[in-house]
Amino acid sequence: MSPEKTKVALVQMRCSPEPNANLANAVEWIGRAAGDGARIVCLPELFRSQYFCQAENHDNFRLAEEIPGPSTDTLSPLARDKSIVIIASLFEKRAAGVYHNTAVIIDATGKILGKYRKMHIPDDPSYYEKFYFTPGDLGFLSWNTQSGHIGVCVCWDQWYPEAARLTALRGAEVLFYPTAIGWHPREKQKYGAAQFSAWQTMMRSHAIANGCFVAAANRIGHEAPAGGDGIEFWGQSFITAPSGEILAQGSVDLEEIVSAEVKWKRVDEHRTHWPFLRDRRIDAYAGIQERLID
Repeated sequence: MSPEKTKVALVQMRCSPEPNANLANAVEWIGRAAGDGARIVCLPELFRSQYFCQAENHDNFRLAEEIPGPSTDTLSPLARDKSIVIIASLFEKRAAGVYHNTAVIIDATGKILGKYRKMHIPDDPSYYEKFYFTPGDLGFLSWNTQSGHIGVCVCWDQWYPEAARLTALRGAEVLFYPTAIGWHPREKQKYGAAQFSAWQTMMRSHAIANGCFVAAANRIGHEAPAGGDGIEFWGQSFITAPSGEILAQGSVDLEEIVSAEVKWKRVDEHRTHWPFLRDRRIDAYAGIQERLID
């Protein structure tokens, strides 16, 4: 029988240049979240390292790992021991020359339920992900965990309403977004407030339009592993209800757990009172799969 409510938690953490230290730090924060009653815990994007995509450097491929691999060997027993679901974002080595930005979903039994490979890959200043990651080929997915029905997308996916919609249509009632997003220091004063507002507004809109909860786990800290100005990650991990109401939000610069209770009946209530899924004109959407319509 499904629970009436589930406490979900986001780990907002600082990432050092040492992968093993980051994994140990994540394990500590996951333990704190579980001790506070969380049943689903999500880590930030690529939490095992600093955000290496700020430069195109072949040496960074050494950070990648297989799934299952070292990270899941640590996190799977932890999930089982704490009876929690863990969402962990990893740099996956699929084969020589084929790498993915992948989120792995581990159930409360310690079993790997599946993985989601990031579908939308950016190529922007200091976000040179196309150099490292092959676009995902698993599609948009959801998993019925022991603590609820969840979906996972990753960072740049959060700007695409198609990704949120398809994940929700596959049954997800909470959308998790492991994230690594921040300000370019030289742009922060002029554009910083608007950039953060756009990011949060976009995901609140996913919650409203799909009648589901949305939870985004971001990192904190200034990182410049390639030199230069680097990126100032803006933290502020948050959880929003199907109404778009912010249930919990983290700070800009503190490592912390951001948590809230998901009351599952709110999904049914929202989708019944605001029946966007019912009223979709699926007969009229031909062309959405096209790049442009001339």
